[in-house]
Amino acid sequence: MLHRRTVGDVMTEDVITLRPDTPFHEVAALLDANDIAAAPVVDEDGAPVGVVSASDVLRHETGMPDAQGRDGDDEHAWVKARARTAGTLMSSPVFAARADWTIPRAARELRRRHVKQLPVVDDDGLLTGIVSRSDLLDAFIRSDAEIRSEVERNVLGRILGLHEGTIAVEVREGAVTLRGHVPEPRLGPVVVGLCQGVDGVVAVDAHLVAGRPGLSQQAPGSPGGT
Repeated sequence: MLHRRTVGDVMTEDVITLRPDTPFHEVAALLDANDIAAAPVVDEDGAPVGVVSASDVLRHETGMPDAQGRDGDDEHAWVKARARTAGTLMSSPVFAARADWTIPRAARELRRRHVKQLPVVDDDGLLTGIVSRSDLLDAFIRSDAEIRSEVERNVLGRILGLHEGTIAVEVREGAVTLRGHVPEPRLGPVVVGLCQGVDGVVAVDAHLVAGRPGLSQQAPGSPGGT
């Protein structure tokens, strides 16, 4: 089975956390000293109960519900603007991810909720890490050498059991080109599909022929022949 990286593979496990009673000046200092945009607030058991972001700190500093200094009628926003602790300043309830989530699922949740990061919790709801947009992007921004290695070792070798050299693999800027032979026609689309599922692959151009070298039968799913 093709291994797809999960949130657990890319998340940060060493997380800067706050407690509900952490004073505002400590909140601001921790965010600044660690150069982070937000930090989860956890209870005494380690379960996330909220998140404090740099925007929350800016609202407090301006004394206004809007970080740009515009007035607002949201009473909750005014309370946050005058907060003295992380518990009053934080946004709650908090939506958390799971370590076994796929990268695309986490990316969809970040986009849908308009946030830059998500706390990650275990089966007991306790914080185990945090995953950010940059963490998810890193999963797709891979070198051509890494992609080629995974295609050759995992897809062609481990999963399909093809002998080394049966299919030549070339990768340029994430685009994979395959040239060679597959034992039977039905494997052509399978090879292409598995390669498309490799993290970092942006396109697959397959030139595969079914049968032994020297035969000319084209494998289905292959756009061209050698």
